[in-house]
Amino acid sequence: MDSNTRIVITGIGLTAPNGDDLATFRRHLLAGVSGVQRLDVRHFGELPAGICHYDPLRYQKRKDVKNGTRAGSIAIYCCHEALADARVAVGPANAARVGVYLGITEHGNVETEHEIHNVSQYSFDMRFWSHHHNPRTVANNPAGEVTVNLGITGPHYTIGAACAAGNLGIVQGAQQLTLGEVDVALAGGVSESIQSFGIFASFNSQNALARHEDPTRASRPFDADRTGIVVAEGGAVYVLERREDARRRGARIYGEIAGYATNSDAADFVLPKPERQTECMAAALARAGLEPRDIHIVSTHATGTRAGDIQECQAIRPLFGAGCDETFFNNTKSFIGHAMGAAGALELAGNLPAFEDHIVHPTLNVDHLDPECELRNLVLNRPRAAGRVKAILNNSFGMLGINSVLIVTQPA
Repeated sequence: MDSNTRIVITGIGLTAPNGDDLATFRRHLLAGVSGVQRLDVRHFGELPAGICHYDPLRYQKRKDVKNGTRAGSIAIYCCHEALADARVAVGPANAARVGVYLGITEHGNVETEHEIHNVSQYSFDMRFWSHHHNPRTVANNPAGEVTVNLGITGPHYTIGAACAAGNLGIVQGAQQLTLGEVDVALAGGVSESIQSFGIFASFNSQNALARHEDPTRASRPFDADRTGIVVAEGGAVYVLERREDARRRGARIYGEIAGYATNSDAADFVLPKPERQTECMAAALARAGLEPRDIHIVSTHATGTRAGDIQECQAIRPLFGAGCDETFFNNTKSFIGHAMGAAGALELAGNLPAFEDHIVHPTLNVDHLDPECELRNLVLNRPRAAGRVKAILNNSFGMLGINSVLIVTQPA
C-alpha cells in the first residue's frame, strides 16, 4: 500500500449460518457451534447447507424483499449493520462520496431457476415470466440494491471473482479509497448460493458435494473422511476509510489493510495450481512489507475437497516453514460451509477479534487428519491461545484459477 494512504476497517456487518453479528459469530467459532443444517433442495431432497437466519425486514419493506434478490437482501442487511457499527450515517452531505464494492461468485442463477420453475407451473406460458427478472439478474445487483435502499449516489459495482470474490471486494474498496474516488467504501462479499439447485447439482456431478447423517459434521476440511463441499449463503461487508479520516472522527479501528495480491493459475477450470497460490501469498507479503514469520494466523481457503485441501497445504509449506513458530492455521468453512463469494469476507471477520483476545479459532470436525494436510500449528477442534496476533493472512481461491490473498494487521 502507499505509505501515505493507509486504509483501515472501521465497521463490520455480517450474517453467517451461525451468527448475524460479529460478536455472535465469534462466540460460536470459539465454542465449536456449527451453522450447517438440513435444507430441502429442489430436485435433490435434503442436503446439508449453511443457512442464514437474519431478519430481512429489519432494513427492507416486505415488497422490496419480494421484488429484489436474496443476495441483495443479504447485502442490504450487512451494509446497514456495518455502517451502524462504524457510526457512519449516509445522507445528502456524503451520499456521493460513498462507494459499494461487493464480491459475488454467481448472480442470476437463482432468479433464472426460480422463473423457469414458476412458468413451468403454467405450461411455460411466458406471460407469467416476472418483469423483475432483468434488474434481479444484472451483474451490478446486489450492490445496486444497496444504493437504492440507502440512497447512496456514489459508485457501485460487483466483482465477479468466483470464490476469491470476498477478498477482492475489500481490495477494490481499498483501491478506490487510495485513488480518492470515495471517502467511505462498503466492501466485502455476499452469496445466495443455497437457493440454486444447479450449484448443488454441479458439485454432485464432480463428486464434490458433502453428505453426512449429521449436517453439523458434513463440512470437514483436512479430515481424511471428508466428502466435499457444503454449500452456504451469507455475507460480510466492511466499512473502509482512510486512516487519517478514521482517526479524525475518533472511529474504532479493527485492523489495517496491509497487503494484497491476486493472480491466475492459467491451468484448469477447477483444479488449483499450488505454485500460483504460493506466488500469490508471497506477493501479498511483499506488498505488506512482511515476512512469513510476521503472520500469526493464516485463514485457509480449504473447502473440504481432497485435491483442494491438499494442494493449498502444498502451497503453504514453501513459505511457512522454519522460523514460523508463531504462525497458526485455521479454517472457518468447517463451521458454516462454503459461502462462495462471501467466503473470504466472512472468514476474515471470524479471525479479526483475535487481534484483541489472542485466540485462534479451530478447524471443526477433524477426527482423522489427512496426512497430506499436516501443517505445523494447524488448530483442530479446540481454540488455541496465541502469544500475540498482529497480522492475519486470508486465503481465497476460486474456479478458473483465480487466487486472492489479503493481509490485515493489528491497528497501530
